[in-house]
Amino acid sequence: MEVDWIPEFMIVSDLDNTMVDHKDPDYTSLLRFDALWEAYYRMNSLLVFSTGRSQVLYNELRSEVPLLTPGIAIMSVGTEIRYGDTMEEDKGWVKELDVGWNRSIIVEEAEKLNLKFQCESEQRPHKVSFHVTKEDAPEVIKKLTEAYTAHKLKFKFIYSGGIDLDVLPEGAGKGQALAYLLKQFKIKGTTPKNTLVCGDSGNDAELFEVADVHGVIVGNAQEELLQWHEQNAKSRSNVFLATERCAAGIIQAMQHFNFTPNISPRDLPTPLIKEATPEGAIAVAHEIVEFQLLFERWFKGAVENSDEVFQRLKATLLPECVLVNPWGVQVKPLVAIEMARPLYGSLKGKNFRIWIDRIRINQISEEVWAVQFDKWLKSDKELSCRLTSGLLKKKDGTPNGVAWLHIHETWLLDYAGPTPRYVKGPKSA
Repeated sequence: MEVDWIPEFMIVSDLDNTMVDHKDPDYTSLLRFDALWEAYYRMNSLLVFSTGRSQVLYNELRSEVPLLTPGIAIMSVGTEIRYGDTMEEDKGWVKELDVGWNRSIIVEEAEKLNLKFQCESEQRPHKVSFHVTKEDAPEVIKKLTEAYTAHKLKFKFIYSGGIDLDVLPEGAGKGQALAYLLKQFKIKGTTPKNTLVCGDSGNDAELFEVADVHGVIVGNAQEELLQWHEQNAKSRSNVFLATERCAAGIIQAMQHFNFTPNISPRDLPTPLIKEATPEGAIAVAHEIVEFQLLFERWFKGAVENSDEVFQRLKATLLPECVLVNPWGVQVKPLVAIEMARPLYGSLKGKNFRIWIDRIRINQISEEVWAVQFDKWLKSDKELSCRLTSGLLKKKDGTPNGVAWLHIHETWLLDYAGPTPRYVKGPKSA
């Protein structure tokens, strides 16, 4: 177990068509969730992605959509558990899955039926995957069950999407992997105060069967999961049927179960100068997200072009604040920010967005916080990331009670985290 702290709140979510809405090219609901998580939950809660994808396809997805970095990734339908930026695998989970599993026999018996194997990246040490039509699935599962039972193997089948058939060790699966994690937390002394599991398809059903969790079936769920709900969970108050799609459905569930905060900064109007309401690290995190979001809205012309709104950008920059930009040039942001004034609406109509990931906050004195985060910028097909470090200082009369004292940005090149998103700064930005 590589998480050495106990989260207050944990979200465990499938990716495709649950956290990520592939029918929304702007990823509107995903960006709403991103802002909510980074502003309020990153510091004391845990985001877990539970996906049928292998690490290869998971990396591909992260290079395509504004997906946050999770604390834990459960991959390959619950057969792999990986931690943090390094994606280190949980060896204890591997040992549990080895019991009664013989991959060579699993493959050999499947080949006798001339089954169509999925792509090579999806064939994993504890997962063998095929494409099987809905009509053929019952007979295929029957024949494989007879063959594997004759070999005294411990196995299970997961069928999802009306096409994907996975053979796993008996103790594997998204639900079992989550139960294993919760067990590890309990060994450390306690479990998360609340856990919300999120899914849309048949291979997510086991998540909802884990004890003491809340669940949301997103509004675009597939028939197989809705049938499972009808048969197994209809009377359970801990499972919520959302009406909103994907990440919007997850936010809707947070509101339904009264997990607070549950309003994304992207759903709020631009706050102008007023008394601060957040405190401590939450105030700092909210300022980071809100400050960058206002820049996005300014360039897209999504806020009013007024002195009052522009003053909000300047209000949290202390006079002594220094910015070292990604090209290594030191500037006074209060002076440089004036260049943004005439650029109002310059990116209107473009698929331009800014999102924040991996906020880390450390209070270094009574009034000063050191921060570090990844700032991602995408305009149409151009993607870049700035690793940003900074200092914020307590300041009354600002929207979040803090102001920027120092900002240092560098291009994040050949990113070696959960996915090698090869990004570098444009020649001008």
